[in-house]
Amino acid sequence: MLYPQRNQYRQFIDLSGFWDFKPDPNNIGLNENWNKGIENTEPIAVPGSWNDQFSNYRDFMGPAWYQTKFDMPRGWLNGNHVFLRFGSVNYLADVWLNGEKIGAHEGGHLPFEFEITAKIKKAENLLVLRVDNTLSRTQVPPGGVRQNYPGTNYDFFPFCGIQRPVLLYCMPEGGIKDIFVIPSIENGTGVATVSMETLEEGFNEARFIITGFGKEITEKVSMEGTQTKAILKIPNAKFWSPETPHLYFLRVELLKQEKIWDSYSLNVGIRTFEVKGDNLLLNGKPIYLKGFGRHEDFPVVGRSFLAPLIIKDYSLMKWIGANSFRTSHYPYSEQMMDLADKLGFLVIDETPAVGLTFEKNVIDKHLSICLQYVEELVKRDRNHPSVIMWSLANEPNRSTKAKEFFKTLHDKVKQLDPTRPVTLVSMIGKGEQTFEFCEVACVNRYNGWYTQPGQIDEGIKYLSSELDEIYEKYKKPIILSEFGADTIPGYHSQPPEMFTEEYQVEFLKKYIKLIREKPYIQGEHVWNLTDFKTPQGIIRVGGFNYKGVFTRERQPKLAAHFLRKIWKGEDIFS
Repeated sequence: MLYPQRNQYRQFIDLSGFWDFKPDPNNIGLNENWNKGIENTEPIAVPGSWNDQFSNYRDFMGPAWYQTKFDMPRGWLNGNHVFLRFGSVNYLADVWLNGEKIGAHEGGHLPFEFEITAKIKKAENLLVLRVDNTLSRTQVPPGGVRQNYPGTNYDFFPFCGIQRPVLLYCMPEGGIKDIFVIPSIENGTGVATVSMETLEEGFNEARFIITGFGKEITEKVSMEGTQTKAILKIPNAKFWSPETPHLYFLRVELLKQEKIWDSYSLNVGIRTFEVKGDNLLLNGKPIYLKGFGRHEDFPVVGRSFLAPLIIKDYSLMKWIGANSFRTSHYPYSEQMMDLADKLGFLVIDETPAVGLTFEKNVIDKHLSICLQYVEELVKRDRNHPSVIMWSLANEPNRSTKAKEFFKTLHDKVKQLDPTRPVTLVSMIGKGEQTFEFCEVACVNRYNGWYTQPGQIDEGIKYLSSELDEIYEKYKKPIILSEFGADTIPGYHSQPPEMFTEEYQVEFLKKYIKLIREKPYIQGEHVWNLTDFKTPQGIIRVGGFNYKGVFTRERQPKLAAHFLRKIWKGEDIFS
């Protein structure tokens, strides 16, 4: 799904702002025809999670209604398709335009859209959404499982609502539907293999133009049907990497009777990424991942898109010396991914499949949703040079059904994008059957915290032998994708004890020392970049996970300064 653009042939407007909002705790809105208009509402900011915007809806997980009005821009219906696009609505969305239902979508964190060309009016269009986040075992991720409040099977707060921008956009009839760029390197020459698909037939030619760094390469290809491909070669290309995130500019033009009918542009990074033996190779050279798992989480906005927060988090990761992160435990905003390309961060891109249970009565539904997620995620993000790996899930439960379940998802990913390795993030270890076909093994471990609490050295001994066992069984590179300790800001002790800043530093120091003694481990992702909101429970003081090396407000703990030293190259182990 291509993100809307503004150019001579395409336009969009952002419908974000203050909308009308009305919770529906008794679920009466459908029977009372709220889809035709809602009365007695209160204002809400869109995008934004509803939980943190109001003093009395923090834990409300049921249905709620949104509405806004907008006019059609002049000229948009002259030979154009018109769409409504939603960046992320959590969890179930039903959408009406002028009282007529135009569609529905299940699942947050990924975009969906509906064509409204035949349904939109020139003025006073009424857009109504019913958003339902009632926690259920049938959802992905599952709700209604853990002994916490609100009840989830995952350790982050289930923020609800319209959480990313809502866009109204137009594009030429039959125009460019999709573009897929596969970069490669041949004897120092950069190669971009570009596939393009149109909505309709009837075009005679496509033009592919790459510019940047004093170069311009153009390929013209005759069109038959709705699909075509071009191979653009860039001599002496500048390759994309964390140190030098060079981006070329690709413009695809669609021609009808020698005239440009549609045009779409995107940034292209020329780079390769592969798994070879125990190594991860970027542009043919070993790369070691240093970084974090993180969350889209901030006071007041919840899990909403917030542009300054994205800049702040990248600034902190640059300051600390990180070169990578995992989108735990759901896809991040498209703007976050764009900046990863520009700033040179390597990304393990993860679906929202966290905490899967494989219960008999929900497994088929879960597989269907996960296949949807895989397709939405890969098609959204496969043109980003920053994305080096797809992650199918985080910490699924142990089950004999898991191998077949994830093999189906793995094969779907490879069908959509054969160029990137696939992983799964597991707590199971050497019993994780999906490591048989995943190219990289991502392992989460908290020895010295959840197990061997207060005994870091004992935990490290156990972890060391377990990591060796995992490697000996699968002979694949391992990334320690989560490790960390809850740390109350400003809480200190000597000798270090749990929940103090000193304990967090000792924990990370001994983990990283162990990791770097194992040549088959190719990455260390600390859990977490920042403290984040969780449901209330007996192990979450104040409803927060305090494993961040920065506070939720983005202030550093001692561990942040420690990581900066080691990730900037200081030898602290000699």
